[in-house]
Amino acid sequence: MAEEKGLKKALKLKADLAQFLGVTELSRTEITKKLWVYVKENKLQTKTENGKPENAGKFIVADAKLLPIFKLTKSTSKSGKLIDLTKLKEGQTIDMMQMAAVVGANID
Repeated sequence: MAEEKGLKKALKLKADLAQFLGVTELSRTEITKKLWVYVKENKLQTKTENGKPENAGKFIVADAKLLPIFKLTKSTSKSGKLIDLTKLKEGQTIDMMQMAAVVGANID
């Protein structure tokens, strides 16, 4: 079988994400899917920035398990916007559009 490429290529996960997911390697798409499953199962979405979890909306509430993963994120998007989640606190939110940056910050 040919080696997977692009989004399906297995990547080495950093320690916090590896512990959270229970695996050491996974593709970007699988990482994102598993994070979303966790967010939905734990009703960690809200319609307002730093709002209370209401199981719907474009913001993801950082709980104790997601916080160490989110806090590794400090990058500049393609549009030049800085995404810095290093000072995020439990109960605060990230925009779901920042999930790709979170995944990128948690792979080696």
